[in-house]
Amino acid sequence: MASTSHPPVAFSGSLASKTSASDLLRSSRNGVCGVPLKALGRARLGSKKRDFTISAKVRKVKKHEYPWPEDPDLNVKGGVLSHLSPFKPLKERQKPVTLDFEKPLMDLQKKIIDVQKMANETGLDFSDQIILLENKYQQALKDLYTHLTPIQRVNIARHPNRPTFLDHIFNITEKFVELHGDRAGYDDPAIVTGLGTINGRSYMFMGHQKGRNTKENIQRNFGMPTPHGYRKALRMMYYADHHGFPIITFIDTPGAFADLKSEELGQGEAIAHNLRTMFGLKVPIISIVMGEGGSGGALAIGCANKLLMLENAVFYVASPEACAAILWKTAKASPKAAEKLKITAQELCRLQIADGSIPEPLGGAHADPYWTSQQIKIAIEESMDELMKMDTQELLRHRMLKFRKLGGFQEGVPIDPKRKVNMKKKEEPLLPPGILDVELMDEVEKLKQEILKAKESTGKIPDTGLNEMIEKLRREIDFEFSEAAKALGLEEKLVMAREEFAKTRNSNDQSMHPVLKEKLDQLKDEFNRNISAAPNYASLTNKLEMLQEMSKAQKLSEKNSKVNKLKEEINKRLKEVMNRPDLKEKMDALKAEIKSTGVTRVMDLDQGIKEKLVQLKDEMDTEFSGVFESLGLNVNPALLPDAKRRIDEFNNEITTVMEDLVNSTDLKNKIELLKMEVAKAGKTADAESKAKIQALEQQIKQSLAQAMSFPELKEKHEKLKEEVVETVESLEGSNGSVLADSGGANSGVGVNVDANRSFA
Repeated sequence: MASTSHPPVAFSGSLASKTSASDLLRSSRNGVCGVPLKALGRARLGSKKRDFTISAKVRKVKKHEYPWPEDPDLNVKGGVLSHLSPFKPLKERQKPVTLDFEKPLMDLQKKIIDVQKMANETGLDFSDQIILLENKYQQALKDLYTHLTPIQRVNIARHPNRPTFLDHIFNITEKFVELHGDRAGYDDPAIVTGLGTINGRSYMFMGHQKGRNTKENIQRNFGMPTPHGYRKALRMMYYADHHGFPIITFIDTPGAFADLKSEELGQGEAIAHNLRTMFGLKVPIISIVMGEGGSGGALAIGCANKLLMLENAVFYVASPEACAAILWKTAKASPKAAEKLKITAQELCRLQIADGSIPEPLGGAHADPYWTSQQIKIAIEESMDELMKMDTQELLRHRMLKFRKLGGFQEGVPIDPKRKVNMKKKEEPLLPPGILDVELMDEVEKLKQEILKAKESTGKIPDTGLNEMIEKLRREIDFEFSEAAKALGLEEKLVMAREEFAKTRNSNDQSMHPVLKEKLDQLKDEFNRNISAAPNYASLTNKLEMLQEMSKAQKLSEKNSKVNKLKEEINKRLKEVMNRPDLKEKMDALKAEIKSTGVTRVMDLDQGIKEKLVQLKDEMDTEFSGVFESLGLNVNPALLPDAKRRIDEFNNEITTVMEDLVNSTDLKNKIELLKMEVAKAGKTADAESKAKIQALEQQIKQSLAQAMSFPELKEKHEKLKEEVVETVESLEGSNGSVLADSGGANSGVGVNVDANRSFA
């Protein structure tokens, strides 16, 4: 097949002068040779002329000044950092959230606001009252936040307004640029990483990021990372290790995200890879727990040379609610679980798991986020200055030893018996009690409050709820004792003893009683010796204490009830005596006779009327004594103050003589010798030691008896005895001298006859 040959096409002008290497390529398909490709579109290859153009529309967008502008304005609100990240201040202020234990503080705060409002409306000066309330509020705040329970610290660590990772970063760094992506197709927003500077020193920052409101929390997945987040952190660790940047991690997560997709993507593998890698990094690592650190999700970025915790942060393997649900089958036991887990910064520092506690302001980190951030900055600088002095091998060894010493043990060191019991291996799981201790304690506490309220209002203690609670506690204690016997292996012995006791009670033969009593005593001693080793010992002790409290309240209630009944009965009987016609007639006649004399004082009455008064008094005393004796009460004559004073003086004199004798050299040496012999003999004393101890005791008793038999003391005792007898006889005498001197106030019965009336 023949081919047609065309001569080369000639170009002139600018086109000829600006041909490139690619334009000189030849095309064999259309048979054109030596034609620049740029000119083919405009070359005339046929009779028809074709004109076309290619255009592209560029969309105008806002210039993205990131990570920071070329000419930042230092007067911009929020500073230069406001340009560095899409994380901006919230447009709306966060709503204040009051925790349950903070409600008393809110009541005080409300009072302060009300007083200030009243001052503004009325124009009056309430400055003193406001200052007093503010001081009271500050003192209450200090008392509350210096005595927080573990579960209260957990609630503070989870506070919705608590400052987040980026809040702290922008407060402590001069510059910060966020780095994104795990280079495997995803960027997890729950973990934020980036480079920043503190006082001119560059660091690699990474941390869990929670949201500041519901929208952000959904976007950040509530601070729960997926495997992509841990792989992003891993990439940044390698980057920091390569360039020599120290690493600072911030921990604040309830745990790694535990959904099906995360497990499919290798959540466990990602965490394990991070753990392994962090132990081999050649740069210093500091981890700061700023909220809650939950399980492996926190530990995946927490294998550091230094672990620091904010004062109200918590670090745990399982949350208190999860622990309570596992051990006590209810989340209501979370306060008890939080206490047992030892998850607070103070406990973890004591156990040497955490290396330091960073202070927070009163009210928590959300009360003053900037101040808290500055405390974190100070802690970072101090720890980093210490770590930067180490070389690579020292740094790696320091990190390894920090984790190797956790949970350490000592061999050949005697262990406290109480701790040994706690360390004993439990062969059986904890036995489920009939009622949970927490629920029972709540019921007892409510009953106490009801009793206090009833006592304040009516003065009486309610019996119904108290009796029911005591019965419930007794059932629970019986159950706990049975379970303790099972755990200690004494159940069979207990059952056999019960059967023998039942047989003895049913039979008329009483010869088995001494043998059975001995067996029961031995079983009781064995049980008491080993009860502390029972797994439910703490629960049993707790319930016994509650029963003791309720029993005391019941005894007090019964005593008050008896006293009130006795008072009512005494008043009833005395009223009957006073309303007897014969006594009433005598009293009215005597009053009329006294009135007719015109005398107003008993001392001015003539002897005949005084004798009648004494006679009436004796008759009424006899009647009243009969009433009291019929109710089982003894009436003792009251002593005069002078006699009582003399008895007290004599008792003081005897005490002084005894003290002088005990402090004397001879007796003091004997007492010291007795103490030494008792300590030397111990619990199992031999015959010789017992004889020595008895001889010393006899000598000491004889010395004390000799001191008490001094003639002077005996003489004083006899004299005082005679005076007391004379005083009692004079009180019981029929003369009117006592009545005239005291007006009947010191009589044996001491009843004021018709005290509401007067002689006049």
